[in-house]
Amino acid sequence: MSAGQASANQVPAGQVPAGQLPAGQLPASQESAGRASAGQVPGGQASTEASTRQLEVLASGMLATVQDAGRPGLAEMGVGSSGAADRPALALANRLVGNLDSHAGIEVTFGGLAVRAGTALLVAVTGAPCPITVHGRPEPTNTLLRLAEGEELRLGTPARGLRSYLAVRGGIAVAPVLGARATDTLAGTGPPVLRAGDVLPVGPSVGTLPGIDFAPVAPPPSGDLRLRVLLGPRDDWFTAAAVKRLLTEPYEVTAEIDRVGMRLAGPPLERARTGELPSEGMVRGALQVPPSGQPTLFLADHPLTGGYPVIAVLADRDIDRAAQARPGQRLRFTL
Repeated sequence: MSAGQASANQVPAGQVPAGQLPAGQLPASQESAGRASAGQVPGGQASTEASTRQLEVLASGMLATVQDAGRPGLAEMGVGSSGAADRPALALANRLVGNLDSHAGIEVTFGGLAVRAGTALLVAVTGAPCPITVHGRPEPTNTLLRLAEGEELRLGTPARGLRSYLAVRGGIAVAPVLGARATDTLAGTGPPVLRAGDVLPVGPSVGTLPGIDFAPVAPPPSGDLRLRVLLGPRDDWFTAAAVKRLLTEPYEVTAEIDRVGMRLAGPPLERARTGELPSEGMVRGALQVPPSGQPTLFLADHPLTGGYPVIAVLADRDIDRAAQARPGQRLRFTL
């Protein structure tokens, strides 16, 4: 999302689709019929033909994309890294199903994904906690789950957070592009955005399953989100009052949010000098400030260059936390 561009996949501020479960209502029974025990492999998996190791997309929700660890190190070729917006969430889903961290999964924005298993598969859903059903049975997040052949998995609207992650044992095995399977929504690199009717191949199982089938992970915060920043590289383009304002006042996430970035609303950040910069490199987590004084926070699919000054950059591990912020939620920046 460039400073002057709105996304087609904006999340409406305050919108809660019908059927949302209250926070905390996810079932937690440890005896669920769809739960797979640690170390358990679906029956017949070794003899299943490769052509049936697949997921059929029945519904994609607001936005669903294939994501992995991305394409780091290709910026000099004009290729962004992309990859999961919340990297630890995808990594956790992969580990629950015994995948490598590099395996691809599905990133789901604001719920709504529905898939059907072509054969028995092990899956896990992490990130923004959302209502899950497997063949109509309610299931929890952050847990190893089993899909029998033909069973459907559906994700509802998360009560907090924005992005959920579905990993399947063996990984989503679409053809890699420039060494990765990540969808870059800005550059158009990688597989297309998922649509109903897509059939996603699933790779062969590798490695061993973990010794646990549940990960006790705290959900994303629903109140003010505190994020650490490093000032610069262009904080000298702003008044001392503007820098102080950035570090003391809250900035609200607007509905203009996607994988490229999010526009924030708050006290304007005044410049100390006039004119514009030549285009320079941009990074994930950069807080770029256009002439309006309202900052834009860049996320996974950020542009590689930009001409507006960057007042600060988020600490790397806080970028993933920021990627779970919802419209209407307030961000507070701190050193």
